[in-house]
Amino acid sequence: MPNVRSITLLVAFCAWCCSCPVAQFAESRPTSHLTVQTPNRIQGIIERVKRAQADTMVSAPYRIARSYRVFPTNNERKVWEVVAEVVFRPPNQKSYTIRKSSGNSHVDEAVRQILEREVEASAQGRQIPTAALLEGNYQTTYLGQSEVEGHRCYRIGLTPMRIDKNLVVGDAWVDQQSFLVRKVEGDMVRSPSWWVKKVHVTFVFGDLAGDWIQTSSKSVADIRIFGSHTMESKTLPAGTAMLR
Repeated sequence: MPNVRSITLLVAFCAWCCSCPVAQFAESRPTSHLTVQTPNRIQGIIERVKRAQADTMVSAPYRIARSYRVFPTNNERKVWEVVAEVVFRPPNQKSYTIRKSSGNSHVDEAVRQILEREVEASAQGRQIPTAALLEGNYQTTYLGQSEVEGHRCYRIGLTPMRIDKNLVVGDAWVDQQSFLVRKVEGDMVRSPSWWVKKVHVTFVFGDLAGDWIQTSSKSVADIRIFGSHTMESKTLPAGTAMLR
């Protein structure tokens, strides 16, 4: 098993990745009456993302179960898992309860840090709209069309306009029907620590009982000496109970 030093480094990088603006999209309610025409220019897509985001804000409470898994990237048999229940009540109240502990205090603390920052961000209204990802911080490039979990998307290349630990070099996938962002994937521009050589992140969004939320994430860190470690989070459909 990895030693305490590697787990401590993993704690730091996981909490940082999940608290950066890339991870803090505003949750929203998808619109259903957008007329879709393939934009000829990237600006057309960006404008539609902005419009969709402005029209889609969460207005209903929800309760979800979320799993967090931490493991050496090349050995998923050595895994620690934490399960948390997250409750949201409009307009900005979030809370959480740990339902299952990993048995490793460092991993448990990492998950608590992530959840605490999520609660704080919600209370202060600091969830970042998806349109903000595509405008102001990045040069964007139209890369064509592809699918995310069976949904047709526009693929947008993201090139940061500055060196910032909260930005990624990568791609965003914009749903062709709703113009909401379904996926973001790339490498963090700047590492949070000398010990962490590279961090690759993936965030996936989708509809959950009428609300548009982050449904999963994956962060892979290449830690000096200790090798690659992964943290995954995923909404658990079987454990979801909507507060309608």
